Amino acid sequence: MKRTTILAFIIFTGNCLFAQTVRKYSNEFLQIGVGGRGLAMANAQVATTADVYSSYYNPAGLVHISNTFQGGIMHSEYFAGIAKYDYVTFAVPFQDHKRVIGFSFTRFGIDDIPNTLFLVQPDGSVDYTKITSFSAADYAFQLHYAQQLPVKGLSIGGTAKVLYRQIGKFAKAFGFGIDLGLQYRIKDWRIGFMARDITSTFVSWNITFTDAEKQILLQTNNELPRNTLEITTPMFLLGAAYEGNIKNKFFITPEINFGLTTDGKRNVLIAGKPISVDMTVGLELKYVPVKNIDVCIRTGVGNLQRATDELGKKRFTVSPNIGAGLHIKIISLDYALTNLTTIKDKDGGAGLYSHVISLRLDINKKLKD
Repeated sequence: MKRTTILAFIIFTGNCLFAQTVRKYSNEFLQIGVGGRGLAMANAQVATTADVYSSYYNPAGLVHISNTFQGGIMHSEYFAGIAKYDYVTFAVPFQDHKRVIGFSFTRFGIDDIPNTLFLVQPDGSVDYTKITSFSAADYAFQLHYAQQLPVKGLSIGGTAKVLYRQIGKFAKAFGFGIDLGLQYRIKDWRIGFMARDITSTFVSWNITFTDAEKQILLQTNNELPRNTLEITTPMFLLGAAYEGNIKNKFFITPEINFGLTTDGKRNVLIAGKPISVDMTVGLELKYVPVKNIDVCIRTGVGNLQRATDELGKKRFTVSPNIGAGLHIKIISLDYALTNLTTIKDKDGGAGLYSHVISLRLDINKKLKD
């Protein structure tokens, strides 16, 4: 067993994360998605999101909350339970529901990682009592605000986020960023725009290795990580949807989203430098048998990537998602079976699917229909 199995969190980030200021896929824990509805629809939510989970997808959608208070909670586990993701959010409308304020908290982490730096003693003996454990976790504290604009059907929302990232006692980081969103409703059409990290998000890393830990890393031919400033460049999302209504009983809502990243060439639908374009598509079918009760079935396609098969041929791969939802009076329960990656197993099947369940609570009856 090697002493450097302090996990890729230290070695990998030491050589990659800390070596650059602008890096692709930085703060990716904020791009996973939240809520059973959104994940089942492959995160195609920018145009139609209209509840407390709008705090993640597009804060402008918070103005469509018609309760006096909404709260949401989600827990999911990825990679066979190794990584855990928790999300809590709430929103409170005021001024006749023309303005909304909200808060959300996100944690994505891996716990009980073995630290074997001091497993092998100077004389070559192995001392298992020297094995300790640590956690690598990312946290986001977000404040949301939304309001209706004078133009009918138009709303705006913003998010101020404070980030805290920690890798055991070895490294800590603090950061700050701003998101901005717009939504426009005209008849049965929904249009949304979301600018994440619109001013760029800056995360400052501070490395706290002891002299003994540094010595071991150097002896095992590892480069020492250093303090640095990590920059997350803006990402722009544009979405459009149509809400079909059949006698107020059946609703069909397809949505398409396009994401424009500005951090360099990515393996997505349209790979460009520095701007790449990705696409997600979602569909929701809703049935409302009686007032305050509805049942939904959802599906979506995302993670469009270029892949090379065993014969060397290039093709696009996609990740399908499915889910369902049940709303009864003040409680909404949503489920999603979502694929985090397009990695295939040797038989061609998709892997790394995760079950996600989220809960939404609506306090008080709706003030208006």
